[in-house]
Amino acid sequence: MSSHGVRILIVDDEQSLREMLGVLLQREGYQVDAAQNGEAALEKIAGNSYDLIVSDIRMPRLSGIDLLRRLREQDDETTTIMITAFSSTEEAVEAMKLGAYDYITKPFKNDEIRLVVKKALERRQLQRENRQLKQQLGERFSFKNLVGDSVAMKELITLLERIAPSRANVLITGESGTGKELVAQALHLGSERKKHPFVPINCGAIPENLLESELFGHERGAFTGADKKKQGLFETAHLGSLFLDEIGELPMGMQVKLLRVLQEREFRRVGGTSTIPLDIRLIAATNQDLAANIAQGTFREDLYYRLNVVTIELPPLRERRSDIPLLIQNFYRRKTGRNDNYQIDKQALELLLNYDWPGNVRELENLVERCLVLGDQTLLTVDCLPPQLHQKTLSLPADLREIPAGFHMENWLEEQERQILLAALKQAAGVRTRAAELLGISFRQIRYRLDKLGIGDH
Repeated sequence: MSSHGVRILIVDDEQSLREMLGVLLQREGYQVDAAQNGEAALEKIAGNSYDLIVSDIRMPRLSGIDLLRRLREQDDETTTIMITAFSSTEEAVEAMKLGAYDYITKPFKNDEIRLVVKKALERRQLQRENRQLKQQLGERFSFKNLVGDSVAMKELITLLERIAPSRANVLITGESGTGKELVAQALHLGSERKKHPFVPINCGAIPENLLESELFGHERGAFTGADKKKQGLFETAHLGSLFLDEIGELPMGMQVKLLRVLQEREFRRVGGTSTIPLDIRLIAATNQDLAANIAQGTFREDLYYRLNVVTIELPPLRERRSDIPLLIQNFYRRKTGRNDNYQIDKQALELLLNYDWPGNVRELENLVERCLVLGDQTLLTVDCLPPQLHQKTLSLPADLREIPAGFHMENWLEEQERQILLAALKQAAGVRTRAAELLGISFRQIRYRLDKLGIGDH
């Protein structure tokens, strides 16, 4: 951390110590004030803002311990370092319990003071950055900033607002790239657990032989290479929310252990004998059809019902195309830091709206980044679009190039949907799960569409 602009207050009843510390710290580039006791320090703090307070513990009128208590009562989070004689280290420990960063024992060396002050200021800077990041995350992941004005997004946000404050486990389903982790973050930040950790785990990204140790932690000596005790991700998420992404990739053995943790609300580290209580809200996500996995014997039915207290199904981007211009503006502003509008060429917009978006919102975000690098910073044009957008467009068949009199779009679209569903069912030999895969939709979606159109089993 740079010393430029950093303000330090030295509090000590010994004038010689105040002067010595003042000179030492000023040479390091810090701005230094001094106070002869705790009461004088409170007066200075009332009119000034300090990054660090270096205070003696034993002083007349108001001790360093009492000064620290008063600061905490006022919710003052200024970092403090206490100075103590060797004989009063118990008081220094008490100061640490009250929130002091560290203490230094008299007599001390100048290098010791320099190092402790440097470390204390680095931690203060890190805490400040963490607070700013949490604020930014809160803004980014709040429901109001889930971008979209389509009917599907409005229904999603209404559902999130209802279930976020509850303690119920949630299963988020949807294709890859639809924003499942974004929704999980929004659920966490809309709950009473928002001040505690949100811990995401990608179940498919951790090798199976390391998974148990990553989730539950391990004791020292639990296995070869376990040279020290390690806290697992479950323990890290205590009192907060645990997000298990790609839950369908979880091996059967780990499914059994996860089920036990959810039932007992406790776990053991690998190699441990004592149980550790666990208070978390579990949010899981998958792009797989877990009902089909259960039928195939790759996912436990009892675990499925533990996870699936509330289900949120995220719509693919092709089912909310009207949100594409809003999403483009959002990505543009996030990546450039600018608040002006990113214009979209009419021909480019037509291609964007007609594309199927197999990669969903993530694919659109990557496209905006591509266009900002390759194209105009203020206008999205056809030239910067990737080849697949030029190749895959939706168009009317030849006999509808000119709209005939009496044409009814809803009836025409319904008939097209009926023919596509029937063709998929025929190709899948009547197996709905397979037909859904052919069409790139979920089992729940194909069941809804078949029921809507009155198409029975084929």
